[in-house]
Amino acid sequence: MNKIEIHSCPEMIDYIQEVGLLPLLNSGIPGYSAEDIVSEECRYVVFPDGGWDWPLWKWKGQIVAEGNCVYGKFFAGKAGFVSREWWPDLYNYRRSKSQEPEEGTIEDAILQTLHENGSMITRELRAACGFTGKNMRSKFDGYITRLQGACRIVTEDFIYPTDKHGREYGWGWALLSLPEQLLGREACRCDRTPEESYARLHDHLRTLLPQATERQIEKMISR
Repeated sequence: MNKIEIHSCPEMIDYIQEVGLLPLLNSGIPGYSAEDIVSEECRYVVFPDGGWDWPLWKWKGQIVAEGNCVYGKFFAGKAGFVSREWWPDLYNYRRSKSQEPEEGTIEDAILQTLHENGSMITRELRAACGFTGKNMRSKFDGYITRLQGACRIVTEDFIYPTDKHGREYGWGWALLSLPEQLLGREACRCDRTPEESYARLHDHLRTLLPQATERQIEKMISR
């Protein structure tokens, strides 16, 4: 990858369209993440009073809303962006490697709840699926991560709580949706076979990431 430094959200949006697939944080491949390429002033910083700022983190919602891309935990359990151009191929291949959840399973309950209710923030979805007991949050998050890796759930936006002055704070809550509901079924349709989609993704990443090993590229494609 060519050396590049991103200074703004619009620049990041353009770059995602250029590369097609981009992890948010460290991917294990040098230079291949949004975190790797932002300028110093856009990185995470903690202030002496305990406050923090992280422009890159705050861009996520705007990128998803305006950037013509899809966001979720698509890369070995880590979050990242996929442009609309490359989404059908990733969706096509990942779905071919993931069986439809059986009726009555937890995965099926999660998908049916989203189908019936539309977009839901994670904690609302967790409560609706009965994961309200002790230590249930991390267990539920594991199911969401697997479903996102299979391209069955995407993150539509991020919702932030507000203080008494109306100012947003915190890390934000993921607003989850089914890709077919968010993007439309046509945007998820691919005319290639899963094997052809895999080959297309592989060739693209091999050209984009000459520094990556074959195992690293396989990991990016196969979640």
